[in-house]
Amino acid sequence: MVQERNIIVCILLSLVTCGIYAIYWFVCLTNDAARAAKDTDFSGGMSLLFTIITCGIYGFYWYYKMGKTLKIANDQAGISASDNSVLYLLLGIFGLGIVNYCIMQNELNAIAKNSTTVA
Repeated sequence: MVQERNIIVCILLSLVTCGIYAIYWFVCLTNDAARAAKDTDFSGGMSLLFTIITCGIYGFYWYYKMGKTLKIANDQAGISASDNSVLYLLLGIFGLGIVNYCIMQNELNAIAKNSTTVA
């Protein structure tokens, strides 16, 4: 199950906690996307660990991988969506990771709404 989250609350919590909530949000986004796409090899904890070990370089791959994973998840949920892998990568390169989180969460919220409507 994908958990629906309020994007504004996530942004505010990320700012108030000086980024600590953003780390939690990163892990949750990854786990929810992997669960929605039925990808057992992709996990939030491992992605966070790889990002820390590589001093953030893995994060750029993560943006691209999340775009591909969310595309698969949307297809499996029956939602027409475009592949935003390159958009996520470009926003990440320009330091707009929080914007990526918001777009990703919006896609996951749509998947969560669709799964509750269908079920």
